[in-house]
Amino acid sequence: MLFLLQKAPIVVEVVKQPTPTPSISYGSVLLSAVVLVGVILVASMLVGVVVGGIFIYLKKRFNLWAPPTDPGHARLRI
Repeated sequence: MLFLLQKAPIVVEVVKQPTPTPSISYGSVLLSAVVLVGVILVASMLVGVVVGGIFIYLKKRFNLWAPPTDPGHARLRI
């Protein structure tokens, strides 16, 4: 049983710890959250305007060649 024990000592090298990060205040967390929400809001508005413009363009483009839905009425072109 004694032959299973390790004869050489185990050497553990302790490295220097990095400097701790500075503390963050509640105001900076709130400010960064508001900025993130603002960026997401502006991005979603831009995407909505672009997609809405594409839908309006396609609707007007396809309606130019569509026949009138009621044959008794004339269709005004825009």
